[in-house]
Amino acid sequence: MNTAPASAPTEEPRWLTDREQGVWRSYIEATTLLEDYLDRQLQHDAGMPHVYYGLLVKLAESPRRRLRMTELAMHAKITRSRLSHAVARLEKHGWVRRENCPSDKRGQFAVLTDEGYEVLRRTAPGHVAAVRQAVFDRLTPEQQKSLGEIMRIVAEGLQPKEAGADLPWLR
Repeated sequence: MNTAPASAPTEEPRWLTDREQGVWRSYIEATTLLEDYLDRQLQHDAGMPHVYYGLLVKLAESPRRRLRMTELAMHAKITRSRLSHAVARLEKHGWVRRENCPSDKRGQFAVLTDEGYEVLRRTAPGHVAAVRQAVFDRLTPEQQKSLGEIMRIVAEGLQPKEAGADLPWLR
């Protein structure tokens, strides 16, 4: 069914070639399975999903183990509402706390607690082993380099710099 306005010219979509379709489907299958694998490993070892682990890591790497909520959402590539829900769950475990921003009445910081840091310290070795087993041990050094370059290009292309860009952490 053609949903284009009557005055708009209709162009045939630029369909994927068979080779491109194969690459795309391999990518979807691999990323879906990898995310599931890492989620299961982290649920088993620490009772948290992969995205929560990433939040704890980012906080641990930040000065004074704290970040503004908006900055944490940007680093995690998630919406502010998803971040707020995740931080609420992490607060219930005692792994993160929120602090008001003294310079901005509406702003808040997420702060990694000592207990959260300890959970991260205990969980990191198993997570690194899972990542290594699932990805790096399967690739040659050249393939690892290529994968990194490709993923950087894709990520950069999906993060336009202009004002008003529709990015998750701005929603």
